[in-house]
Amino acid sequence: MDVPKAIMIEQKDNVATLLSGIEEGSQVQIEIGERNFTVQAIDQIPYGHKIALKDIIKGEEVIKYGEVIGRSTDHIKEGSHVHIHNIKSLSLGNL
Repeated sequence: MDVPKAIMIEQKDNVATLLSGIEEGSQVQIEIGERNFTVQAIDQIPYGHKIALKDIIKGEEVIKYGEVIGRSTDHIKEGSHVHIHNIKSLSLGNL
């Protein structure tokens, strides 16, 4: 069975975008440059949504593709589904 993959563009990213939907407990393979690691999903996560690559504390910036896309509204554990239920998108004026 293939390990589901996700896209991570920059080393500073703390989330990755899934290339397929995954079930809770799935191992997600992440590759960036020479770095290759896996994160275990603790939630079911739909295709195109984000998975936390590390614990993200409440109020911390959420970084995707090297850019701040929002702030966490709660503590997000590594492997969690990251979406509008636990982040607040920020307008450029509010960063």
